[in-house]
Amino acid sequence: MSKPLSLPFDPIARADELWQRRWGPAPAMAAITSIMRAHQILLGEVDAVVKPYGLTFARYEALVLLTFSKAGELPMSKIGERLMVHPTSVTNTVDRLVRSGLVAKRPNPNDGRGTLASITEKGREVVEAATKDLMAMDFGLGTYDAEECQEIFALLRPLRVAAADFREA
Repeated sequence: MSKPLSLPFDPIARADELWQRRWGPAPAMAAITSIMRAHQILLGEVDAVVKPYGLTFARYEALVLLTFSKAGELPMSKIGERLMVHPTSVTNTVDRLVRSGLVAKRPNPNDGRGTLASITEKGREVVEAATKDLMAMDFGLGTYDAEECQEIFALLRPLRVAAADFREA
C-alpha cells in the first residue's frame, strides 16, 4: 500500500484556524478530528499486519479474548459484552473465524438458547503469530514510548467511563 504524498501543512490545524474564524474556538473539533484520523491510520496499519493471517483487527481481538478465557471458549453474548460490540457484529466475526477454521461453535450446555465459541488449535497458532507481528510494530504506536502510551490510555479513560464502557472501582 503506497502512502499518499504528505501535505505541506497540517490540514486539521488549518481546519481549526478556519473554524475559529467562522464559529469561534472549538478545541474539541480539532481533538475529535485528530482522534478519528489516528483511528484510520492505526486501523490501516494493524489490519495490514493481520491480513496475511486472514484476519481483521476485530477478528484478532475475538481470538485474543478466547485465548484469555480459562477453557478457550466463551458464550457469544460474553464475547460481545467484552469486546463492546453489537450481537450481530459478534455473530459475523465469529462466523468468519469458524469458516477459517480458527474457531468452532457449539450449543451452550448451560444456556439452551446460547452458543459457545471456542478457539481451535489452528486459531491458537494464528493468534500467536499475529501477536508477535503486532508487538514487533508496537500496534502502530511506535512513535510513542511506553509512558506516552500510558498517558494516551489515561487521557481516553474518562471518555470511556462517561460512555458507560465500565464502572470505576
